[in-house]
Amino acid sequence: MKERQIKKKVQQGYAKIAKQETSCCESLEVCCGKATSTEEISKTIGYTTEQLRAVPEGANLGLGCGNPTALAFLQPGEIVLDLGSGAGFDCFLAANKVGSTGQVIGVDMTPEMLRKARENAKKGGYTNVEFRRGDIEKLPVEDASVDVVISNCVINLSPDKKKVFDETYRVLKPKGRLAISDIVLLKNLPEKIQNSVEAYVGCISGAILKDRYLQLIKDAGYIDVTVIDEISYQVNMVINKPRTEAFFKETGVTEEEFHTLGGYFVSIKVIGKKP
Repeated sequence: MKERQIKKKVQQGYAKIAKQETSCCESLEVCCGKATSTEEISKTIGYTTEQLRAVPEGANLGLGCGNPTALAFLQPGEIVLDLGSGAGFDCFLAANKVGSTGQVIGVDMTPEMLRKARENAKKGGYTNVEFRRGDIEKLPVEDASVDVVISNCVINLSPDKKKVFDETYRVLKPKGRLAISDIVLLKNLPEKIQNSVEAYVGCISGAILKDRYLQLIKDAGYIDVTVIDEISYQVNMVINKPRTEAFFKETGVTEEEFHTLGGYFVSIKVIGKKP
């Protein structure tokens, strides 16, 4: 798939989610059991009940694979950048931590998500959060201007992850921190899945091997790159009915093959520092 086609399909997919106000993985089987709401989905990936209740209704669409705000050790007065901010969930959690003297910037390429995020910010009375339209490969953020970069299951959607990590390094201040949750591969996917648009939008075919992912972070200049946590990630957490039907038709994958794909993926929580 070409980069332009990928980004267009991803944008269309997440625009649809924003309009539906629901998770792409609503009512799914997860490794810990059956999750039937965005709240339950979020609890399985590291959010607390208190955090879920601390944000405006509609901000949490259940799209993440971890809780990067828990990794970042955010402090009052810090400036935080969230890559692929969606409806604003992690931005609002970060804003609660950095307080009125801090600032949170959310960047997203999907107008429908930005509109929803801004409505949520207004609804919640957040004055320290700003949402900007842009690509994470070319961030609309000044050099050395933020203290912390967070991201939640978004970088795997980029067709050029090297650019993303280079950009995060550029915008971080010296001693700044990177804290991300993402999906990576333990082994290469079959070619028919690598070329699947449905699998790309579902955070699957865009994922790369874990070692390669970590090396790209180091190549960007980060030090002390550490995987804080790693959990198995079942494929039906991100591709579920009715999207599985489109996935089967597009790839030729059988239902039996589909359920064996879980062993290919893990969700990792990674931190790194800019010298």
